[in-house]
Amino acid sequence: MARLGVDVIEAGFPAASPGDLEAVRRIALEVEGPVICGLARAREEDIRAAWGAIRYAQRPRIHVFIATSDVHLRHKLRLSREEVLERAREMVAYARSLCPDVEFSPEDASRTDPAFLYEVLEAVIEAGATTVNIPDTVGYSIPSEFASLIRGIVESVPNIGRAVISVHCHDDLGLAVANSLAAVAAGARQVECTVNGLGERAGNAALEEVVMALAVRGDLFGLGTGINTQEIVRTSRLVGSISGISVPPNKAIVGANAFAHESGVHQDGVLKERSTYEIIDPKAVGFSKSELVLGKLSGRHALKEKLRSLGYELSDEELERVFARFKELADVKEVSEADLEAIVADELFRPAEIYKLEQVQVVCGDKGIPTATVALKAPDGRVLVDSNHGTGPVDAVYRAINRIVGEEPRLIAFTIKAITGGLDAMGEVSITVESPEVKGENGRPRLFSGQGASTDIVVASAKAYLNALNKLLAAKGGQK
Repeated sequence: MARLGVDVIEAGFPAASPGDLEAVRRIALEVEGPVICGLARAREEDIRAAWGAIRYAQRPRIHVFIATSDVHLRHKLRLSREEVLERAREMVAYARSLCPDVEFSPEDASRTDPAFLYEVLEAVIEAGATTVNIPDTVGYSIPSEFASLIRGIVESVPNIGRAVISVHCHDDLGLAVANSLAAVAAGARQVECTVNGLGERAGNAALEEVVMALAVRGDLFGLGTGINTQEIVRTSRLVGSISGISVPPNKAIVGANAFAHESGVHQDGVLKERSTYEIIDPKAVGFSKSELVLGKLSGRHALKEKLRSLGYELSDEELERVFARFKELADVKEVSEADLEAIVADELFRPAEIYKLEQVQVVCGDKGIPTATVALKAPDGRVLVDSNHGTGPVDAVYRAINRIVGEEPRLIAFTIKAITGGLDAMGEVSITVESPEVKGENGRPRLFSGQGASTDIVVASAKAYLNALNKLLAAKGGQK
């Protein structure tokens, strides 16, 4: 995020758990450049936890929130408007006594009575809030309505000139980016957003879409950002790899098809003049027009330079691992940038291996019983081999792995996508599993995601499953 050039990183919710507090504290200590912000409910204990986590940042911020809509007051908080107003004022003042930069959010602002919203905002600014964030918490607003709300705040809150207006939009109606841009046109100067639009339910406003809309339509907005747009695609792919949530091919700005032209008319137009069918230069967001550039005769130096051009600085040990995978693939096909991205994600963005996949062999067919034999390298160095059958080759592989490891997690999600075109395409598998024995802070089973890539989709499936299983075992404190 710092390399991308964001202004503020809301690093987490320190009061949620000791793990969240420590993660935010590490970010505050180690990440330089952006403001590092910790989220807190309007409670003293939350605010103390947030301050304890972000106090060592170069530029710390505490973000205090409390709901203000009648539906939240009545059914969730069970407080009166007067009680909420007083708590918001007191807790912002307390946060300001600890930290010079305080943000305040009236949760569910878009469904709050405007007169009461104005009253709350005036009070918290008077108490020391330097940013007031207006959330469309349930994605209820439409752009004209949300813009009107922001204009009302500008016109009706007497001391609004002492604070920055921010917005936080959800995508339940597919309008998060549109609402954010409408708010900016109406006077908002901070947009809370996420890479790839990740977030609660249908997600939040997508950073890449907001940034590029402001850049492309500078004639309309007359505003800019400090984002290094050439880092957008690299950041998107990194977030996709770590989160296990793949970017759809048709996703604006960062999807694989965002700059693909299949229509003959479009192709002809782009070849004659790019701007006929492209409003953004692909290079401006980090895409490269070059495709198949590396083959089986390429060496380590060429691979290292190509990876560097894609934004990856690898250690010698990491380069050796990626190079070995690259040579395997280059023996059967030309290697594209997308192939390299998948190999890097598969090799580097995964936890320390407890069990390592050594070999997979399957027998299947429409008349036979799908059977798999799997060899795993155990933590003590032994190679453990077992077989099992299932409803298909992937199911059989997973059952064989379960027999070796002694775990039977429940498969929650399984997705396959082809990274490149053709019969020799690299396939990428993303899965999510859960185990009733490993619970999160809310008492529910924790989810563990895994990814794997290979030209053999069964092998990719095995890698993804073992990737998730190793995370599960690490969470349990090691192998059985």
